[in-house]
Amino acid sequence: MNCSLITGPVFEFHDRPGHIECHDRLRAIIAQLPAGIPVSSPVAASEEDLLRVHQPGYLAWLHRQCALHTTNDMVDEYGCSAGYFTGNLYVPGFLDANTYVNPRSYEVATYAAGSAIAATERALNGGSCFALVRPPGHHAASGWAMGFCIINNTAIAAAKALGSVDRVAIVDWDLHHGNGTQEIFSGSDRVLYCSVHAEDLFPFTGAAIGTGTGAGRGYTVNAPLLPGSTIGDYAHVFSDLFLPVLERAHPDLLIVSAGQDALSDDPLSVMGLCPADYGTLAGLLLDTLDLPPAFVLEGGYGPSHPAAINAILRAVEGERSTGPVPAPSDATRARVRLFRKLHGIH
Repeated sequence: MNCSLITGPVFEFHDRPGHIECHDRLRAIIAQLPAGIPVSSPVAASEEDLLRVHQPGYLAWLHRQCALHTTNDMVDEYGCSAGYFTGNLYVPGFLDANTYVNPRSYEVATYAAGSAIAATERALNGGSCFALVRPPGHHAASGWAMGFCIINNTAIAAAKALGSVDRVAIVDWDLHHGNGTQEIFSGSDRVLYCSVHAEDLFPFTGAAIGTGTGAGRGYTVNAPLLPGSTIGDYAHVFSDLFLPVLERAHPDLLIVSAGQDALSDDPLSVMGLCPADYGTLAGLLLDTLDLPPAFVLEGGYGPSHPAAINAILRAVEGERSTGPVPAPSDATRARVRLFRKLHGIH
């Protein structure tokens, strides 16, 4: 199976130099991509696409926050009307302590969401695709922004796909729990959301007992892991929890919220993954499910992040590690036994 890419220069216009989620991270990935891989230009999501996931009032508010504050004589290219108070201090240009915007951010976010949609359409047509986009999205809920995310790219792509398929599965291997994606689909039995993430780390959500609500009960599968976890622990979660749940759900589409910030050299990481490990995780999905994945970039900020992206691309093309996967820790084995019982896997 071959993998194509979607990315382009539009993503540089959502930027804040010095911020960890700046365009340099995407520029580094693009500079180290293998030669010959097909790359398509980003496409924008429509307002109808955004409204399948986000509240109209939130989108209107967000659009206003990204409007240029033309009455400010000292504004520069990145000046904007957004800002928030912390105590008596007003912080301009941010929606919260982590999430910045500028006058182009809303527009750029629509291209991130639209490119995620395009990646899923390619996957439905039989070809794996990686949407190398930013800003990331999995912390953005239906009515609020947080954690560098303002629009939920993966959720928008999944919601659009539900117009033509019955069930969608989202696997989120970002270091952080995708609280926004969980919030959006918590009550749905048409979207299976599986997240492996660090326990007690931002955004401090993703407990295993959160399994969905109403009709969606059982369709949220959270696997919080202890800091210091390695590929042995992650692979055990996949093989003994995620893959059985995915096979039981019979999804028509697989989307991966691909955040590679569990790498050991990532400045946000508390985990011990190396770049090749993401190829291992991708390979487990590819070898078990007869579905070409659509990958959508989430986090990943360290120097080895481009190598992890390349490991995923090689896995899609059929490369597999010949070495054994390390055994999981006893703590992870115990957790996964509890997770399996919680989700009725015998």
